[in-house]
Amino acid sequence: MTLMRRQFLGLAAAAAGTVVAPNLAIPQSYPTRPVRLIVGHSPGGAPDVLARLLAQWLTDRFGRPFIVENRTGGGGNIATEAVVNAIADGHTLLLVSLPNAVNGTLYEKLGHDFIRDIVPVAGISRDPNVMVVNPSFPAKTIQEFITYAKSRPGQLTMGSAGCGSSPHMAGELFKFMTGIDMVHVPYRSSPPALNDLLGGQVHVYFGPMVASIEHVKAGRLRALAVTAATRLSALPNIPSVGEFVPGYEFNAFYGIGAPKSVATDIVDKLNREINAGLADPKLHKQLADLGSSGFVVSPSEFGKFIAMETEKWAKVIRAANIRPTE
Repeated sequence: MTLMRRQFLGLAAAAAGTVVAPNLAIPQSYPTRPVRLIVGHSPGGAPDVLARLLAQWLTDRFGRPFIVENRTGGGGNIATEAVVNAIADGHTLLLVSLPNAVNGTLYEKLGHDFIRDIVPVAGISRDPNVMVVNPSFPAKTIQEFITYAKSRPGQLTMGSAGCGSSPHMAGELFKFMTGIDMVHVPYRSSPPALNDLLGGQVHVYFGPMVASIEHVKAGRLRALAVTAATRLSALPNIPSVGEFVPGYEFNAFYGIGAPKSVATDIVDKLNREINAGLADPKLHKQLADLGSSGFVVSPSEFGKFIAMETEKWAKVIRAANIRPTE
C-alpha cells in the first residue's frame, strides 16, 4: 500500500469515527441539538471524507455533534431536496458541490431551484482534476493528444464518474474549448472509470486528484495536464491545460448551504467557524492530503461564485447538448 493510499485511508478512518463534544467548546445559543450535514455522495469517497473532517471541526467548535448523513442518488438532487424541505433553523445543512451548479440546466424538471431555495453559508475547498491516459496511449503530451483526437473525430472515449460529475464536466469543457469530438462513457462512480482506463477500455479520464495521483506516481497512468489555472506542487512537472488551451480552468468545489429563510446570525456563525477551520494548520494539512485547497469566502461571495459557476456550466451543457440519461 503506497503512502498516499495509507494517508487517504487514515483520514477516512479518522473522519468516519463517532463525533464527540470537545473539552474546549465555544458557548453558543446555536446549535441547540445535533446538526445533520446532508451529503449527496457515497460514503468513503473524497467528498464524504471532506464533509466528515469539517463536521468534526464544527463539533469541536460548537460543542454539539455535526453528523454526516449520506443521501445518494439523482445526481445529488435527493440530498439537495432533503435540505430544501427541512426546517430552516440551521440544524440541517447541505454539502454543496459542483452538481448543484450543473443540475438546474442538466435536468429539465427539478423539485427545487438551487439558487432560490438554498442559502450559501461558506466555502470549503476547490479541487482540480488531472487529465490522465493509459501509458499505452500514443499521445505523450497534451498537444499530441489534441492533434491525435482531432484526426479521429468520434473515435476516442472519455470516461466519467457519471453524467454531471466533475470528471464529466472537466472533459466536456475541454471538448468545448478545443473542438474535439469524443464519446462520453459514464460510470456509476470514479473507481470503475479508473479501472477501465487502467485496463485500456477508455482513452482518457479527467479524474479527481485524490483518486488519480497515486496511479500517476506509480506509472500506471500518464498525466497529460492538470485542470487548475497553474501547475500544482503535487505534480510540478505536469502542465496545466490552460498552458495550451487559453482560458481553460476547472476546479470542483465544495461548501455548505442551508434552507432558505435560515437566520442570518446562524449563517454568520457557521461562516466564521468554517473559515477559522480552514485557517487551522491541522485541518489545512488534512485538506492538502486530499488534494484540496481551502476556499475561504463570505456567504455573499460564495453565492456569487455559485451563480457564476451555474452560468458557466449552463453554456457548456447547452452547447454540448448533454442529457442526464447519457
